[in-house]
Amino acid sequence: MEKDDTRHLVEQLKSAGHLDRLFIGGEWVRPSGQARARVIDPSTEEAVAEIALGNAQDVASAVAEARRAFGAWSTSPAQNRAAILDRVHSLILERVELFAQAISLEMGAAIATARSAQVPNAAAHIRVARDSVSSYPFLTHRGDTAILREAIGVCALITPWNWPLYQITAKVGPALAAGCTVVLKPSELSPLSALLFAQVVHDAGVPAGVFNLVNGDGPEVGAAMAAHPDVDMISITGSTRAGVLVAQAAAPTVKRVAQELGGKSPNVILPDADFTRAVTAGVASGMRNVGQSCSAPTRMLVPRERLAEVERIAREAVSALVVGDPRSERTTHGPVANRAQFQRVQEMIAAGIDEGAQLVCGGPGRPQGLERGFYVRPTVFSGVDPQMRIAQEEIFGPVLCIIPYGSVDEAVEIANDTVYGLGAHVQGQDLAAARAVAARIRSGQVHINNPAWSPHAPFGGYKRSGNGREYGLEGLQEYLETKAILGFGQEQPA
Repeated sequence: MEKDDTRHLVEQLKSAGHLDRLFIGGEWVRPSGQARARVIDPSTEEAVAEIALGNAQDVASAVAEARRAFGAWSTSPAQNRAAILDRVHSLILERVELFAQAISLEMGAAIATARSAQVPNAAAHIRVARDSVSSYPFLTHRGDTAILREAIGVCALITPWNWPLYQITAKVGPALAAGCTVVLKPSELSPLSALLFAQVVHDAGVPAGVFNLVNGDGPEVGAAMAAHPDVDMISITGSTRAGVLVAQAAAPTVKRVAQELGGKSPNVILPDADFTRAVTAGVASGMRNVGQSCSAPTRMLVPRERLAEVERIAREAVSALVVGDPRSERTTHGPVANRAQFQRVQEMIAAGIDEGAQLVCGGPGRPQGLERGFYVRPTVFSGVDPQMRIAQEEIFGPVLCIIPYGSVDEAVEIANDTVYGLGAHVQGQDLAAARAVAARIRSGQVHINNPAWSPHAPFGGYKRSGNGREYGLEGLQEYLETKAILGFGQEQPA
């Protein structure tokens, strides 16, 4: 992808008026206030666009439209909703390059990653929602009792900047499939792909008011969504701190709250693992999307006696990464997504050094030859104590901690010794032993020997990683209420 392509993308959004508007009630409308936000290209640190931001008044308008649309949408045949989702899915795939350009520009994803993972995986969430609703048993019977699963209502959705389209479709797909209407607040740091998605929704024929988009920040728009009495459910993907604030704002109205929050995922490499394969794959997984994934396995737990071997393999794996311009086809890792994240990663690398962890490769500062942009040196620490900050706190960057263990029991104890429980990995050739370890790890998802990603596998956290589940059938059920109708099956009175 060339610079001219990204310039064309911004001009296209600008000429359509989308940068200056919100999507409410099936129309692109101007916000009620004057607030705006710049969109920064993290590879240059320069503003490439400016978007209009909404406020609480705009949230109220969007919720009102969603409420008006709910009755007809929630009672529409499931096959009709599936057909519309099928059109959404097709349009995303038709516009893969456009979405990939937007994601690369707004949050720095390497263009190859945007094309091969960010966009196709986002489309997969829509496909799974379509397939799930096509066969879901919304009405079942238990004796004379009918069990109905009904759409919960108006859903407010808050999505992050790290997988911008992927997280939108993970929520919007099942919510619409269930029969809910939605108000979406994407991250104001990566809003371009969300604007493109709103246009897809419009072009796919989603009825007016069923999908609404209000750009804005958390304190203004996010808080208004969480507190609104006509919002029946709020779902947030973000930091644990943000999830707590949303839950507190939602509590007075007793709405359902689903949270996919922080993580500090362990990668337990068992003694019988193929270490070359396991460590190499572990580095790739931990630094995927430049480490900006809540479930990234950034704690690699290895047998103490194999520590030197692991360090060597990890160093070699990092040396194969190409950090640079995200628009280059050669680049495997672009910059981190924004200035605040760059500063956070630098702070945590410095903390690791100060705490006495051994620096295997990387370190503070930008990679050589990259004088501007939020580029980070892929960094590996070894000999990390499980209680160090770098082993306990979510860094959200390309920083891997190698933690030695003496026994498998100790490895499991270390794996569970954080406030998080989102994802985990286990590597080993004895599958029975690997499965036993996976069963003992307190997390919502465990990967054994680096399986392929599945959009059908439910995803969500234990402990402070959140509650509720996304993806697959469980993602659909998150947006449903359960109603029991007793006496449903009795005979008609004479």
